[in-house]
Amino acid sequence: MAQDMTLLWGSGSPPCWRVMIALEEKNLQGYNQKLLSFEKGEHKSPEVLDMNARGQLPSFKHGDVVVNESYAVCFYLESQFKSEGNQLIPDSPAEQALMYQRMFEGLSFYEKLNAVIYYEWFVPEEERHDSALKRNREALATELKLWEGYLQKLSSGSHLAGQSFSLADVTVFPTVATLFRFGLSAERYPKLGEYHALLKERPGIKASWPPHWLENPEGQDALKDV
Repeated sequence: MAQDMTLLWGSGSPPCWRVMIALEEKNLQGYNQKLLSFEKGEHKSPEVLDMNARGQLPSFKHGDVVVNESYAVCFYLESQFKSEGNQLIPDSPAEQALMYQRMFEGLSFYEKLNAVIYYEWFVPEEERHDSALKRNREALATELKLWEGYLQKLSSGSHLAGQSFSLADVTVFPTVATLFRFGLSAERYPKLGEYHALLKERPGIKASWPPHWLENPEGQDALKDV
């Protein structure tokens, strides 16, 4: 089953990690995979472009079926392998609704994170302004308070859409883990810290933890004051 799957991915990329968590949760280990380097531009290689015209990772293939965009891959895996591994879409309509909402809010969350930690990467030096970076940090802080509030309304030990681990957690946890990797304070955001501590011990997440994070567990401090 998994032997018919191929995943091209990059270490530390939340979109790639989403797919890898979903594969673990559906017990689809043993798929073909290739770790590529963003720094070397390998995501723009002919191998990737043959699967993904945008030259982006992850790029995923199951048999003759190519699925790109991490959310699309996660939905595809849950749809095609519903009876395998862990159920990732709750049965309850209320939990489903919350799951879908948190998933798509998670895209905005991820964009606001990127606008801060990759500001110098994305913005040419001559176009950078301290005021713009300040606005980006303020927008991220506002987003963090929003998610802190979401978790505050749930009981301790809950996941993003209720008691069950779901696609909301698959897609949003990599963003949360990246926040703490870059120095976010668990004291300032205790509910996010609790959520991060809970999920980082989950087997599917531990098994897919970015390899270069394991090699260098210290991380960075770019977000320590946000």
